[in-house]
Amino acid sequence: MKVSDILRVKGNTLYTIGPDDPLAEAVGIMADRDIGSLVVMSHGDLVGMLTFREVILQIQRNGGAIGDTRVRTAMDDAPLTCTNETDLDEVRRMMLERHARYMPVMDKRMLMGVISFYDVAKAVVDSQNFENKMLKAYIRDWPAEEENAQNQPSL
Repeated sequence: MKVSDILRVKGNTLYTIGPDDPLAEAVGIMADRDIGSLVVMSHGDLVGMLTFREVILQIQRNGGAIGDTRVRTAMDDAPLTCTNETDLDEVRRMMLERHARYMPVMDKRMLMGVISFYDVAKAVVDSQNFENKMLKAYIRDWPAEEENAQNQPSL
């Protein structure tokens, strides 16, 4: 399974913010949209990723307040990325190694979407469920002549 399979099911709604925007604005967008991340874009280029983890760390550094902090101060400026063609097993490995919950999907310099660890886990479970259904259907539809031949006494 490829990343493109997840994006096809998930849809292509993207939420972005600029690096010089107020962190409070980013928090508002994340809360209003019930999302855990924003892609940080500047002049059409990916420059970072802002997740609830970076927001919480910045609030802690600010003594419990957001203040007038800018997104640039809190964002991860070197996020993991993948492409539409990246295999899901590779994405899982990369996310686990870096403890990343969100990963931008890029096509050269163009942002195609964002996948979350939840999206990856859901895709794996859905794939396993489908495989289990197919195996159960195969077993249930076992050819009768093979069964009868097995039940015949040997001479």
